[in-house]
Amino acid sequence: MTLRRLLSLLFFAGLMLAGSAQAREKAPHLTILVSIDGFRADYLDRGDTPVMKALAEGGARAAMRPSFPSVTFPNHYTLITGKRPDRNGIVGNTMLDPSVSAEKFTMRSLEPGWWSQAKPFWVTAQRQGKRAAAMFWPGSEVEIDGVRPSRWVKFDATMSGEARVDQVLAWLDSADGPPIAFSTLYFDIVDTQGHHYGPESAEVRAAAASVDAALGRLVEGLKARGRFETTDIVIVADHGMAPLPAANRVVLDDIVDLEKVQLVAAGAVTMFSPKPGERKTVEKAFLSKPLPHMTCWKKGNIPARFHYGRNPRVPAIVCLSETGWYTTTLAAKAKPSQWDGKDGGAHGFDPYDPLMRAVFIARGPSFKAGVALPVFDNVDVYPLLAKITGVKPEASDGSLKIVERALK
Repeated sequence: MTLRRLLSLLFFAGLMLAGSAQAREKAPHLTILVSIDGFRADYLDRGDTPVMKALAEGGARAAMRPSFPSVTFPNHYTLITGKRPDRNGIVGNTMLDPSVSAEKFTMRSLEPGWWSQAKPFWVTAQRQGKRAAAMFWPGSEVEIDGVRPSRWVKFDATMSGEARVDQVLAWLDSADGPPIAFSTLYFDIVDTQGHHYGPESAEVRAAAASVDAALGRLVEGLKARGRFETTDIVIVADHGMAPLPAANRVVLDDIVDLEKVQLVAAGAVTMFSPKPGERKTVEKAFLSKPLPHMTCWKKGNIPARFHYGRNPRVPAIVCLSETGWYTTTLAAKAKPSQWDGKDGGAHGFDPYDPLMRAVFIARGPSFKAGVALPVFDNVDVYPLLAKITGVKPEASDGSLKIVERALK
């Protein structure tokens, strides 16, 4: 090869590199918050999720402590508001508040009043001119403080992981309005299989692998669009998962006549209030002596480490089951259930139990590579999102003290 030919090739190679760098500079920054429901922190090291492991090695990872109670809706709202359930208002997967509705709150409740005690990150971002999208997230179907995400869809559990990723990528491709600066992405299959078969099952490992494949699709889609190197991907879970033997059930009817209480929730966390005139009887049954496999408190006496009990939506008595035990009722036991008679998995237990720890991974232009953070509380995710997305955050219970160690 002549010197002239070599110089020519080097010149054009330089142009191509400069053009590539220029394209990367023009690509707007994007933050994607991924939730893998029920993905326990130690699942990451099972060998089923090479894409997630690579993202962790190229960024930061940690085991994250959920808030109390360690169930889905309270913790998803904590992650997106930075306020613990006692302050964000979503104090359980089910709850009562006559000022909002005569009906019990469930995971399908869309009345804005249920969600009005805290502002999700997408509301704050949009008010500051940062366009937001939500590929499923508790509260994303509701107009909160007069704002919805610019793009959102109604929750559909049958929608495949690949389709969820493709929807997010399609939103990025849309020329309708300013570019999206923040998006959520949610997967529920790991939690579902964990409940059905238990955390040590082959089914959970297969579910984790399927989500990992969907995340691989996301990474490749971002790369194809020249967006990967300008996108911060933050992967979280709402809680972990513990084995739940089929025989480990405490029947509440054996402790008290349930006609005397207004039962709000049962399971790992049991919440109820005595009906009028029944306070002494109910308190004697649950508070006067130790109970098998559960500990109960008046709402004002819940241990301070749980940061729980001041919200008026918290019932008068709250009971926490020993890890691996559930409460139920005779009426519930009489109903057919796909989980009856077989071992499975559950969460909702003490957030300080390592089995409840959730995964945390953060990779992108804002993060150093190869960072292992100590265990931190999930309220800290919110100020991290604000920092990397350039949003002035609302007041929250979170802190950057630990997670900022991962930032460049």
